[in-house]
Amino acid sequence: MSDAPKAKRPVISRERMYQAILSPLVTEKATLLTERGQVTFKVAPDATKPQIKAAVEGLFGVKVLGVNTLVVKGKAKRFRNRPGQRSDWKKAMVRLAEGQSIDLTTGLA
Repeated sequence: MSDAPKAKRPVISRERMYQAILSPLVTEKATLLTERGQVTFKVAPDATKPQIKAAVEGLFGVKVLGVNTLVVKGKAKRFRNRPGQRSDWKKAMVRLAEGQSIDLTTGLA
């Protein structure tokens, strides 16, 4: 027997799952990724990869193989002729197990 520590799965509440996953992203690029078994979500800026994985598995009942995240920087825009800055937000691309998918057209109960 080896005494190596087992990888602990994060246990998060159902409320935190809904706070971590904000919305699905439906863009041309995200739609093309669904053909390769990946789904894209807008997530909370403080959500970690293990939390995102646990939230997607808990909410949608699928097996997640990997999570890639990136922070999308806000654009400099003009609001009523004054310079302003859009907020930064975090995006997560979730790779699902072979043969699994998430139907984004139906809502969560």
